[in-house]
Amino acid sequence: MTSRSLMILAAAGSAALLLGAFVFQAFGYAPCKLCIWQRWPHGLAIIAGVVAVFYPRALTAAVGGLAALTTAGVGVYHSGVELGWWQGPTSCSGGGSLVGLTGADMLSTDTLDKVVMCDEVAWAFAGLSMASWNAVASFALACVWAVAFAKALR
Repeated sequence: MTSRSLMILAAAGSAALLLGAFVFQAFGYAPCKLCIWQRWPHGLAIIAGVVAVFYPRALTAAVGGLAALTTAGVGVYHSGVELGWWQGPTSCSGGGSLVGLTGADMLSTDTLDKVVMCDEVAWAFAGLSMASWNAVASFALACVWAVAFAKALR
């Protein structure tokens, strides 16, 4: 395969993962803060794939690869939060502080149904959560981007 084809393939992989996230969301699995963080790099990888159609250079592959590694890294971090290995953001993980909240904030029920906890697994398959699957797939896509990068340098 050419470097251009590999870049387009990797970008299509990011598009598939992002589409899958939106399908899960449509079926009622609301994303947490970390889930949203994992989506942005996929968007950048998709843009890199579109650029690769016209400009299949090593820089394009590097940007796509870094985007894939970024979302994989956030996926690993999110998986660690879900498994209790480390604390997640206080805005979406248990053990948050009440410092800075007013009495009205603490009594308000306006946002209770809108907060999705980052430390709770909403869906899992084969023992891996969506965040874990995103990390695995994104590392694989980063490898495709790396091969495309190597081919573009030749």
